[in-house]
Amino acid sequence: MKKLPAKMHGVILPFIVTMIMSAIVAAISTVHALGFSHGVFRVWFASWLFSWAIAFPTLAVLLPLVRKWVQLFVEE
Repeated sequence: MKKLPAKMHGVILPFIVTMIMSAIVAAISTVHALGFSHGVFRVWFASWLFSWAIAFPTLAVLLPLVRKWVQLFVEE
Protein backbone atom coordinates (compact mmCIF):
# COMPACT_ATOMS: atom_id res chain seq x y z
CA MET A 1 0.00 0.00 0.00
CA LYS A 2 1.36 3.39 -1.00
CA LYS A 3 1.80 5.87 1.85
CA LEU A 4 1.16 9.58 1.85
CA PRO A 5 4.15 11.93 1.72
CA ALA A 6 5.72 13.05 5.02
CA LYS A 7 4.47 16.63 4.53
CA MET A 8 0.92 15.34 5.10
CA HIS A 9 1.73 14.45 8.73
CA GLY A 10 0.52 17.88 9.90
CA VAL A 11 -2.91 17.28 8.33
CA ILE A 12 -3.38 13.58 8.99
CA LEU A 13 -2.50 13.77 12.70
CA PRO A 14 -5.21 16.32 13.60
CA PHE A 15 -7.62 14.58 11.21
CA ILE A 16 -7.36 11.30 13.12
CA VAL A 17 -7.09 12.79 16.62
CA THR A 18 -10.17 14.97 16.15
CA MET A 19 -12.16 12.05 14.73
CA ILE A 20 -11.42 9.92 17.79
CA MET A 21 -11.81 12.64 20.42
CA SER A 22 -15.01 14.13 19.01
CA ALA A 23 -16.50 10.63 18.65
CA ILE A 24 -15.81 9.88 22.31
CA VAL A 25 -17.08 13.24 23.57
CA ALA A 26 -20.20 13.06 21.39
CA ALA A 27 -20.91 9.51 22.58
CA ILE A 28 -20.58 10.48 26.24
CA SER A 29 -22.76 13.55 25.81
CA THR A 30 -25.40 11.72 23.79
CA VAL A 31 -25.67 8.78 26.18
CA HIS A 32 -25.69 11.15 29.16
CA ALA A 33 -28.57 13.13 27.65
CA LEU A 34 -30.61 10.25 26.18
CA GLY A 35 -29.42 7.08 27.86
CA PHE A 36 -29.13 3.89 25.85
CA SER A 37 -32.48 4.40 24.15
CA HIS A 38 -33.62 3.31 20.71
CA GLY A 39 -32.13 5.53 18.00
CA VAL A 40 -29.25 6.78 20.15
CA PHE A 41 -26.73 5.73 17.48
CA ARG A 42 -28.36 8.00 14.87
CA VAL A 43 -28.35 10.95 17.27
CA TRP A 44 -24.74 10.24 18.28
CA PHE A 45 -23.60 10.02 14.66
CA ALA A 46 -25.18 13.37 13.74
CA SER A 47 -23.72 14.95 16.87
CA TRP A 48 -20.29 13.49 16.19
CA LEU A 49 -20.25 14.59 12.56
CA PHE A 50 -21.13 18.17 13.50
CA SER A 51 -18.57 18.20 16.34
CA TRP A 52 -15.83 16.79 14.13
CA ALA A 53 -16.55 19.35 11.40
CA ILE A 54 -15.69 22.03 13.97
CA ALA A 55 -12.92 20.18 15.82
CA PHE A 56 -10.74 19.33 12.81
CA PRO A 57 -10.25 22.83 11.37
CA THR A 58 -9.92 24.25 14.89
CA LEU A 59 -7.12 21.85 15.79
CA ALA A 60 -5.46 22.26 12.41
CA VAL A 61 -5.29 26.03 12.97
CA LEU A 62 -4.38 25.95 16.68
CA LEU A 63 -1.84 23.11 16.69
CA PRO A 64 1.13 25.20 15.48
CA LEU A 65 0.34 27.88 18.07
CA VAL A 66 0.00 25.34 20.88
CA ARG A 67 3.32 23.76 19.90
CA LYS A 68 4.98 27.18 20.31
CA TRP A 69 3.33 27.66 23.71
CA VAL A 70 4.53 24.25 24.85
CA GLN A 71 8.09 25.18 23.86
CA LEU A 72 7.91 28.03 26.39
CA PHE A 73 7.49 25.51 29.20
CA VAL A 74 9.35 22.41 28.02
CA GLU A 75 13.08 22.04 27.58
CA GLU A 76 14.26 20.66 24.26
